[in-house]
Amino acid sequence: MVKIGIIDDVIATVDALKFKDTVFYKEDSDLQNQYNALKKLNEEYPNNENLINKLYMIKKGLDGENEISYQLKNAHIGMYVLRDVKVKYEDLTAQIDYVIITPIYTYFVECKNLVGNITVTEKGDFIREFEINGKKIKKGIYSPLRQVEAQREVIRKIWESHTSKIRQLFASKNFEHYRRVLVVAANQDTILNTSKAPENMKHKILRADALIRQIEYDIEHRNSDDRAYSKKEMEALAKSYMDNIIDDEVDYYELYKEQYCNQQQSDHNALKNELIRLRKDRAEKLNIPAYYVFTNEELDKLVEVRPKTVEELRNSNILPPIKVKTHGVQIITEINKFE
Repeated sequence: MVKIGIIDDVIATVDALKFKDTVFYKEDSDLQNQYNALKKLNEEYPNNENLINKLYMIKKGLDGENEISYQLKNAHIGMYVLRDVKVKYEDLTAQIDYVIITPIYTYFVECKNLVGNITVTEKGDFIREFEINGKKIKKGIYSPLRQVEAQREVIRKIWESHTSKIRQLFASKNFEHYRRVLVVAANQDTILNTSKAPENMKHKILRADALIRQIEYDIEHRNSDDRAYSKKEMEALAKSYMDNIIDDEVDYYELYKEQYCNQQQSDHNALKNELIRLRKDRAEKLNIPAYYVFTNEELDKLVEVRPKTVEELRNSNILPPIKVKTHGVQIITEINKFE
């Protein structure tokens, strides 16, 4: 007599094999929200170097996440995907870039879109090499593999808090077997060297274009007794992750405005006031109208551009040559006080 449990497993396997779509159960991204806020601020506060640099870094990270999304959407494996999952257990929190639920295994993915090349040493350390102004820089970085393993441990604690002691006794030993971790280097220009990495790490660190091949390999070479999930069970598992996501929505526009822009605005206002004072003093000293020194429109351009030398002031075409000749030195002196 064939056991009912075996029949159920066969039915689940057949159901899983028929399912080939990629379902994004959660597709919104915190990085996208940050990028949108920074882009808006960059339009409102142009030439803010700190803001521009932050926008660049967020864009790199977002590009990396989007590259992984592209690979997953074209996988034809049959999976449920959650992007940017934030969960909490007591005082522990975890932010997982991707949770990928396949018919056999669930993957926790840490996305890295670093500029430069990455080497993993025989000790499992990560070394990043990049170039700045023609100078080669080589430095160690915190292991993204340890990072995503720590995130998995938070998931384990949440799982244990919702699981009976009896089930934990039989299932906990397979927790990591069915819930795997991957580090994905998403920058297409990055050279990833894992030739000297420990054998148990090599298959966990890969480029974005190798992500699907690794998942396919794992499923194809699964243990004969590995249980397959049906489409319905995969969806239920995706829902369980959604139910544990914490709601910590941040107003990134206000956050980055306070962090990068308010000081700049205060600085602009202070410079503007000093230039207005200078204009008043020059007008009184030379007995000329204030707009002969510079107009309000020219004032705003001076505050925005901030030329550092008389030559830069002349080349900027903010003021006509006669004004540069008459007031240029004094204007540049005031501007340079704010550098």
